[in-house]
Amino acid sequence: MNARIFEIFTSIEGEGILYGTKTLFVRFAGCPYSCFYCDTLDALPLDSGKEYSITEACNLIDSNLQDNTFKVNFTGGEPLIQHEAVSELAKHVKARGLPTYLESACFDSKKFLYVLPSIDFVKIEFKTIESEFIDEKHYPELLRNTLECLQAAVEAKKTTYIKIVVSSKTEPESFKEILEQIFKIISKENISGFIIQPTTSLSEPTLEQLLEFYDLVYPYYDEVRVVPQLHKVISAP
Repeated sequence: MNARIFEIFTSIEGEGILYGTKTLFVRFAGCPYSCFYCDTLDALPLDSGKEYSITEACNLIDSNLQDNTFKVNFTGGEPLIQHEAVSELAKHVKARGLPTYLESACFDSKKFLYVLPSIDFVKIEFKTIESEFIDEKHYPELLRNTLECLQAAVEAKKTTYIKIVVSSKTEPESFKEILEQIFKIISKENISGFIIQPTTSLSEPTLEQLLEFYDLVYPYYDEVRVVPQLHKVISAP
């Protein structure tokens, strides 16, 4: 088994409920999808990055770990396309006593379940149809898989939060439909956060739009937060 990795680096976590923490990022190469607002385009090709054995990849993580690192974030690309490698590297990180974090589009619940035992913090990202992540025909299947990932993370009692990226293209009705599906299967006590993340540079939503999305979530989860990407503000990778 090998791992194709695009880069490993230390930075400040710019998203989600662990915003602002010192983090080692392990960016896996390759993603078969492409949201219109994707900010890691260089890591999308399946042949990008470099291939390492699992031992080599573990050594690479060890050599890049800095003092006071809060967690290790497995990101991409799309890490679930290399789910077996993610699982092995996450086990290694946990054995070193560091928390693990998965940054995935949750497009495949079976692969997610394979990785889940080795992950401490889980971000469940729901893609809106306007993200252009996938075509309209296949979107219901994506939503079904993401909901299954959410339910699995909650049942496994992982620290779980939800993120939805919104843009000026995001329709309130499609956003609302996702909310209805989410809170049919979980309650607000099951999650540790709900993040609305506005796009930056491309199709940025207005304040009025953000307030509308916030108001849609609030009746379900009153600790909802609108959180832009910190790393773009501080010019971090």
